[in-house]
Amino acid sequence: MPTVAPLPPPPPLRATGHCLLLDFDGTLVELVDRPDGVVVDSALIALLRQLAGTFAGRFALVSGRSVAQIDGFLGDAGRGIAVVGSHGAELRLEGENIAPDRPPALVEAEQAFCAAFAGEEGVVIEVKSLGVAVHYRMSPEHGAAAQRLAERYVGRDGLVLQTGKMMVELRIGGHDKGTGIDALLRHAPFAGYAPVFAGDDVTDEAGLALVAQRGGIGVLVGSPRDTAAQFRLNDVAAVRSWLEKAA
Repeated sequence: MPTVAPLPPPPPLRATGHCLLLDFDGTLVELVDRPDGVVVDSALIALLRQLAGTFAGRFALVSGRSVAQIDGFLGDAGRGIAVVGSHGAELRLEGENIAPDRPPALVEAEQAFCAAFAGEEGVVIEVKSLGVAVHYRMSPEHGAAAQRLAERYVGRDGLVLQTGKMMVELRIGGHDKGTGIDALLRHAPFAGYAPVFAGDDVTDEAGLALVAQRGGIGVLVGSPRDTAAQFRLNDVAAVRSWLEKAA
């Protein structure tokens, strides 16, 4: 097995000349067995507010979750924060939400997932605005079945299959975190600033690659792997420590 070259920790975070973009799950909050079980503590809320001020509004969350889900976790604290949601398919900027309609095939897939895994306590179906995911972290033996079922819907109404950490997801195609970040960087106050992006999952790689192309700073969170990032932090605690020192 080839050795993955170690990456250094990122340099001190500076607001001057930069905008800050952060993944949510696994980067700002710990991964949990149930996607609705994430706990957003008061210290994180205070940190997000601090970052929004430090970066003069050039701060956004970039998530596979929908904008509505992020708002549900952050409450009032999230209203003034830009969000790239649903793997780049949604954009909330200055209070305006930009998103396509939910396709009928996605509704059918949701119903099929719910029927297939009804009564399986270790399988969680996560319904998003523009996607539906099957999480099998608590019952990994169901992973292959979830994959096979999801593959039946690939291509219908433009749906694509997205895999992640112990999950499979069907979502609308034509978008990823790279396209979402690209769209964000075309709008004020982000336009003209070098992006800094941190993320942990393979779903973040499109965003990390886009940031590298734009001459920005990409930070992988978690164990070493092949990545487009130039820097790495070990875990959520290390990310928060890095962010708390932003100037």
